[in-house]
Formats: sequence, structure tokens, C-alpha cells
Amino acid sequence: MTGTHVTSSGASASPPDKNSVGRWSQIIAHADMDAFYASVEQMDDPRLRGRPILVGSTSGRGVVLTASYEARHTGVGSAMPMVKARRLCPQALIVPPRFARYAELSGRIMQAFTDFSPHVEAISLDEAFLEMTGSEHIFGSPEQMANRIREAIHEATGGLTASVGISGTKYVAKVASALNKPDAITVVPPDKAAAWLAPLSISRLWGAGPKTQARLKQLGFHLIGDLAVADPDFLKARLGSLGMHFYALANAQDPRSVARSHRARSLSSDRTLEHDISDPADIRRHLRRSADRVGTRLKKNNYLAGGVRVKLKTTDFQSLTRQRLLNEPSDVADVLYETALSLLPAFASSGPFRLVGLAAHDLIRADGPEQGDLFNSHQQSRELEKTIDALNQRFGKNAVRRARDIDSSTVLGDHASDLDFLR
Repeated sequence: MTGTHVTSSGASASPPDKNSVGRWSQIIAHADMDAFYASVEQMDDPRLRGRPILVGSTSGRGVVLTASYEARHTGVGSAMPMVKARRLCPQALIVPPRFARYAELSGRIMQAFTDFSPHVEAISLDEAFLEMTGSEHIFGSPEQMANRIREAIHEATGGLTASVGISGTKYVAKVASALNKPDAITVVPPDKAAAWLAPLSISRLWGAGPKTQARLKQLGFHLIGDLAVADPDFLKARLGSLGMHFYALANAQDPRSVARSHRARSLSSDRTLEHDISDPADIRRHLRRSADRVGTRLKKNNYLAGGVRVKLKTTDFQSLTRQRLLNEPSDVADVLYETALSLLPAFASSGPFRLVGLAAHDLIRADGPEQGDLFNSHQQSRELEKTIDALNQRFGKNAVRRARDIDSSTVLGDHASDLDFLR
């Protein structure tokens, strides 16, 4: 396996200083798969290799989940509307996503990471932090650690590549992994991290979206180094706590540790519709489908929901949400659905809507000792749903469906671009 190896200065890597590791009080690695979904498709189908591909729905309402590197030079990127992506890269092939395959390979990757550290924090299907402090006597220098992590990923997946960043904080490690993609190693010694960050754009700051970036530029901050030398009082006065957060990051300060496990905070089903809807009956039908999907995922992952959130997106892309806590935690789709219906009167807008979604939040483990007899009040519904889930798993998706769900003309198909997978 070949790859690009760079040091904090960006030059070709030379043999690491054997004594440099001793100056690191903390070693954190961030591994990020290269164009994960697209790379999986190209690995599994040799006909797609070397060709520009877009993973997502062919619908005009769909979004790009991942673009291959052959397509990215045209400006195509993740979460971009498919219509725009096809204008930028008309020669690209559109490939429907296979989420089960991506999840399978993600499981192999995360399992491989446990061979390096007991502290692995997965933040999505295709990226994770690894706490590597104290493991230099096992894996060698930070650069050697990164190399071995990449080799383990390549072996576990049968050929996929990843980029690995290593530094003394989570923030710098994450920026490092993204800077020289694909198939790269970037090592940033902690004592050089602030200087390494300085010439980078403020777009590399965690928490700085397009609106925040515009605000920072209005204040005269274009590079991370501009923030690093700014007056903290000025930043606090203009940006509040967010200003102090950016000031700390710009100076390579990030106290967050690598969590041993990443607890799910919510499970959601948000689907972009083929046609805008405003009829309450249509909205209820899509909430029913979302509740069924989320209920299935809760039971499969052994979670109970403490609350329900409904999301509606208007035709001018305004996102509206309302949420409510449940009287008792539940994984029953009927409970999720009835709660969602009770939230609809709280929405001021009557549509039309281009997206309808439902999320279960405040999740807790279903097998916790504190749960007692929580299932009893809805046990009959829960057993029915488990039976339907088992039949669909055995005989194929939608083998058993509700009669009201037979007409699916207003929703994207099974390959709809579900942004949950981007998160």
C-alpha cells in the first residue's frame, strides 16, 4: 500500500526523531476513511474504478452522500444537491447507496481500531479518534502508529484507504487527517501545533459554519492565526463563548479526551419527498413510516427513546422542529407516532413541505437494570412490531407493510439520500 506521508511542515517525511515522542504528554490519532461510500462501490465493482461517481439518489430532490475523488475536482462534495452536482460533473455515474454494506465494513474498521487502543471514539461510520498515549513502546513513533492504523484498515476492509492525523489534541488531529487526503499521514507535534494551524483558513475551525465564517471575516479574521493572536476580550464581547472556543482552538488548546464509547444521542428518519406536500393526511402517512423505521432501529440497537422530535422542512429550506418527552421511555413505533401527531398542532406553518422526519432522542439502554417493567403498558404493540420486523428481515424489506403504506408515490425510494448517514 502506498500513501502520502507528510510532517507538520508539509515536506516529505524524514525518519522521526526517536526522542520527540517523549515530549508528547498526549497522543491522539484521528482516522478518516477516504471517500468511504464511493470507495466501497469502486472496490466492489471494478467497472467503477478510476471513474467519477456520485453515491446518492437519482431524484432531483436527492443529495450527494459521497463523491469519488475523480469527481471532486469539479467542485462536487458531500451534502450537495444532486441537481447541482450533475451540472458540475455531467460525466459522473450515479450509484445508489448500500447502507448495509457500509455498516458492515464500518464494523470491521472499528473492530480493527480496538487492537490499538481501548479508547476508541467513533464519530461516524467512517471516522474515529484513538487515544494512543503511552503506546509508543508497542507501536513506535506517532508516524509509525499512523502507518500501522492505515495498514490495519486496508487489511480489514480488503483494500480501502484512510488518512490519519496525529497530534496532542482531538481538534488538531482531526484537521491533520483532512488536510492531505487521500491516503495520507499527517503528524503535528504538540509544540508546533499552533504555528501549523496559523496559515489555515478559518473554515477549518470546529463549529464555524458558513454564517459564522462570514461573521469572522467581517471582524477581520481570515486565518486561524488571526484568531490566535486576537484580544480574548474582543472575541468574547463580539462572539460570546463561541469566540473563546475559537481562540482556544486557534492556539491548539482542546481539553476534550477520547471517549471510550460514543453513546448515540438520537436516531432519526428524515426523507426528502419527491413532491411537496401540505395535506395533513400525507404528513401523517410519512410520520407513520418514519416512526416504523425508527422503532425498528431502536429495537435492533437495544435503545429506548425518552422523547420524540418532529422535523418539517419548507420549500424555502426552512427547518422547523418540535419535540416532547415521553411519559416513559419506549421503542414502540405506535408510541412514537402518536407523540409525533400530538406535536403537529404546534407548528405554525401549514406547508407545503419538502421533508418530513421523526427522531427519537434522549436514548437509554433497553437492558439497563433501572428499566423494570417499562414494556408492559405497550407490550402487545411491541410484540407485533417485533414480529413484523422479523418477517421483513427474513423475506425482504417491505415484505409485510401497513395497508396505508401501499401508495409510495410521494416519497423517494429505498435509495433515498438519508442525511443521517452523513452524520
